[in-house]
Amino acid sequence: MTGALTPEQEKAYLDKLSEALQIGYSILTNGGNSIDSVEATVRVLEDSPLFNAGKGSVFNCEGKNEMDASIMNGKNLKAGAIAAVHTIRNPVSGARAVMEKSSHVLLAGDGAEKFAKECGIEIVPPTYFYDEERHQQWLATKDMEGASWAGDTYIATPEKKLGTVGCVALDSAGNLAAATSTGGVNNKKFGRVGDSPLIGAGCYADNKTCAVSCTGEGEYFIRQAIAFDVSALMEYKGFSVLQAATEGIKKVAQLGGEGGLIAIDNQGNIAVPFNTSSMFRGWINSQGEKFTGIFR
Repeated sequence: MTGALTPEQEKAYLDKLSEALQIGYSILTNGGNSIDSVEATVRVLEDSPLFNAGKGSVFNCEGKNEMDASIMNGKNLKAGAIAAVHTIRNPVSGARAVMEKSSHVLLAGDGAEKFAKECGIEIVPPTYFYDEERHQQWLATKDMEGASWAGDTYIATPEKKLGTVGCVALDSAGNLAAATSTGGVNNKKFGRVGDSPLIGAGCYADNKTCAVSCTGEGEYFIRQAIAFDVSALMEYKGFSVLQAATEGIKKVAQLGGEGGLIAIDNQGNIAVPFNTSSMFRGWINSQGEKFTGIFR
């Protein structure tokens, strides 16, 4: 999600979205699986300073980049996630390592980084994630009371709307996958973790129904398990993916939250509802037809 953009900035975002889509599409069209596709696609976005994930992550209240990510395989419901990490270059790959090389689902902090290193995941110094624009955003807000708790409501800073990245995919074998990665909320305090690394809140995939990745004010997605809820509405109520995804965002809005999600069902139908003024998004189908967009 974003505010005003110059034409040059808009083109940069759309070009990077198109590049990421093409990477994931090439994997699928060459016989690759959905897990490989979503990981590779998210890695492209993590490596770009344009998005609030990986290289483009915002700064927390201590002036550090602190990242979360998750991934889920719809074929077997296996999932992996990491939270509050500072040195894993591609958090989505750390999440995949948790899924495939451990008996756990979620690892956090130093333990997650130690595990990733043992698995051969690329570790970088924290300075790798430094971005001057993100740093200026933090400096402009670090002394505000914006990023703080007020009762049970999370009040984010004016820079909160910086896009979490995610990808969902369906491969030729009929297997779904989803991945989500984020730098969280600018100037976040208290070791805050949002929905992105929480299976069922910010990420979910089940071959019976759909794959979902969410972005927005994570607290609202957590409280209603939105990613799982989309799948449940399809399985138990017979909703289409568009109906279920739209209902999910409606529930977020009813509690006062903002955000959006991307979803794909097991027939390749796509839904991208959001209740914000804009959301970075794109898709590509089996015929190679592609769309990228930002505004409504």
